[in-house]
Amino acid sequence: MAYDLITMGRTGVDLYPLQTGVPLSRVSSFGKFLGGSATNVAVAAARLGRRTAVITRTGDDPFGAYVHQALRDFGVDDRWVTPVAGLPTPVTFCEIFPPDDFPLYFYRRPKAPDLEIDAHDLDLDAVREARIFWVTGTGLSEEPSRTATLAALAHRAGTGTTVFDLDWRPMFWADPDTARPFYTEALRHTTVAVGNLDEVEVATGVRDPHAAARALLDAGVELAVVKQGPKGVLALGRDGGAAEVPPLPVDVLNGLGAGDAFGGSLCHGLLAGWELERTMRYANAAGAIVASRLECSSAMPTPDEVEAALAAGAVR
Repeated sequence: MAYDLITMGRTGVDLYPLQTGVPLSRVSSFGKFLGGSATNVAVAAARLGRRTAVITRTGDDPFGAYVHQALRDFGVDDRWVTPVAGLPTPVTFCEIFPPDDFPLYFYRRPKAPDLEIDAHDLDLDAVREARIFWVTGTGLSEEPSRTATLAALAHRAGTGTTVFDLDWRPMFWADPDTARPFYTEALRHTTVAVGNLDEVEVATGVRDPHAAARALLDAGVELAVVKQGPKGVLALGRDGGAAEVPPLPVDVLNGLGAGDAFGGSLCHGLLAGWELERTMRYANAAGAIVASRLECSSAMPTPDEVEAALAAGAVR
């Protein structure tokens, strides 16, 4: 049976402070959670009842074992999660200053195992058969992950839905100016592009949401989704479809996982064949729910939670 969704990209362990409004230097207790954007998207879709898997790599260490167990607990297939000898499983810390300041500290040296994904090790038949395949901009930042990501995209050859999460993290690029050609190449094989204003500017050179969405369509995608923070989300389709919906009101605790919840719910709506506006409202609600919670992966909402938030018109 084909997977509803296969994601490819980052994984690791989030160590998030259990105290808010406190600098990391003064935090005394942390919670341990599964993390990584591609991993979180797979978890989010699994929470909504989808059959998902993730392609990634960990260290051959206790945190790598934790990643496997957490994925299984969340119902995400971990068959393509493999160890890399000599590299540690990445750890990420954050600081929590609600409502809008959440600095991230990535510990991915000397190199993150998820950047060691090799094209020769990919199950390209499974990638091609998946109803949705999801890749990230971080996967383009270093070899061999860059070649593996582009090879997987090319192998899809327009079958199914292929989502490119623009996922711009400047600290992962030795020379940020080199990113755009690889983003352009990935967009050639993509049917859906998703990013915030910073990310669409890296991909297209344009920051205005409507102009950036049109530039993404010109680059080859069928659907461009631009996240505008407090202004909500804009979606434009090549078929003329359009939706611009405001965010759901929420008391933000930690905004870091909201985009991944949005992504998993976006995939859920695309798989269900919903109208564009319904999909955007549903994804917005899922993101708002996670923004109201501390963690990312374990905070991903169930269908009942999303429907309740939509019915209430806010996250409570």
